[in-house]
Amino acid sequence: MGNYYVTTPIYYVNDEPHLGHIYTTIAADVLARFKRLSGENVFFLTGVDEHGQKVQQAAEARGIEPIELANQVVARYESLWPELSISNDDFIRTSSERHKKGVQAMWRRLENAGAIYKDFYEDWYCVPCESYWTETQLKDAECWESKGCPDCKREVEKIQEESYFFRLSAFQDRLVEHIKANDDFIMPLSRRNEVLSFVEGGLRDLSVSRTTFSWGVPVPGDEKHVIYVWIDALTNYLSGLGFPDQEVPEHWPADVQLIGKDILRFHAVYWCAMLMAADLPLPKRVYAHGWWTVEGEKMSKSKGNALRPADLLAEYDADVIRYFLLREVPFGHDGDFSFTALKQRYNSELANDVGNLLNRSLAMLNKYRDGVLAEVDELTDADRALIADVNGMQVDVAEALDRQAFHLAIERISVVVRHGNRYVEESAPWALAKQGDDKRLNTVLYHLVETLRLVALQLLPFMPTKMGLMLSQIYNREVDIETILYAEQGGWGLLKAGHQCAKPSPIFPRMD
Repeated sequence: MGNYYVTTPIYYVNDEPHLGHIYTTIAADVLARFKRLSGENVFFLTGVDEHGQKVQQAAEARGIEPIELANQVVARYESLWPELSISNDDFIRTSSERHKKGVQAMWRRLENAGAIYKDFYEDWYCVPCESYWTETQLKDAECWESKGCPDCKREVEKIQEESYFFRLSAFQDRLVEHIKANDDFIMPLSRRNEVLSFVEGGLRDLSVSRTTFSWGVPVPGDEKHVIYVWIDALTNYLSGLGFPDQEVPEHWPADVQLIGKDILRFHAVYWCAMLMAADLPLPKRVYAHGWWTVEGEKMSKSKGNALRPADLLAEYDADVIRYFLLREVPFGHDGDFSFTALKQRYNSELANDVGNLLNRSLAMLNKYRDGVLAEVDELTDADRALIADVNGMQVDVAEALDRQAFHLAIERISVVVRHGNRYVEESAPWALAKQGDDKRLNTVLYHLVETLRLVALQLLPFMPTKMGLMLSQIYNREVDIETILYAEQGGWGLLKAGHQCAKPSPIFPRMD
């Protein structure tokens, strides 16, 4: 098995953790957990972006140092991730020495490649967005009169300063060629077309240093300049792996870099041009997911509807939140968070379907066989159909997750769960027990428990705690989910005659 590297963006410390942050991080965690189960050597990186003018200004307004402000927000992320069962291998901070070393090494590589030059910079700047706009862009967006940012509508200011520039324009043709040659490099496809159109429209060289603030990584050899946000922030994906001590780290290139659609251009264009200039491999995929509304309304502080993770976790189990976010909306599309929809999904798919199959199967096994599996007799067409469906599920889920189609992976598992519940009704173990048909009863009970085991393994990346409890009932012992290898546990028929299961204990009680 090979290496697998998945990243989230590094989250900006001017923002409290919210629904968008947990969505990306849960998605990355599911991929990381699934690949670990498959025996891959996984590295899962998340972290925070601490530098920049916004953070410096916010800290000054509170009368504290920028690092103090960053520490406060970092503490919130570092306490939140375990509560959501996030299994990241590392947490990178842009204020760390290892990251600064990586950024300065990246700068020198770009400089040595002739991709950086010094010039004079004049443009319109939006501090909240950390975006630069030309007069043409402001006029095109009809923001010229108000001097408002085309993205956030807040006022932009005129900036005039000496700056280093990255020769972004020099990589236009190579970027177009790469995007066209690799259909699944930028996902979903609608985003790929958007990026292609942006690049083909012409790229301007990028200003990559500032002299107007000091909170950042100094330019090597010219310390009055601070390395500007994108070279600093984007290099985290390498510095988190040990760059530059490892010139091309073991896990690079990334298999998938998950981001929100608002930062797609920076990842699919700026980052990839930087890597081309530094003569480093490009990520295999950049996947931009959509945004969430809450009960049909855009999230905002003024409306007070920006879902706080702490409030969600006070109301719902972390596994239920994880399941709902990846089940409800195709990854890459915008979605609406509705509490009614969450309860409906939970009651119908988890309580009624998964929970019901677990409870009734183990209850009958304990009632008729004291919880012990017996030898399987001759198979019927119904048995073979169930086995084929379970085996097909394993292939289909792997294929769906390789495309980041989380909702399709869950739907495929749900198909097997519904099949299992139909199999109970059609096989009627209670009737077999009454008739004294021991061989057939043994076979049916075995097929139910083995189906449950394989369903639990497939759902484990989505709901690690709940599926750990489910597997513990099947194995009749506490299961360490972090050490399970799907390759060892995955095939049909692992459980043998004589295996003892526990009595069922509900893991998905119905929500009122």
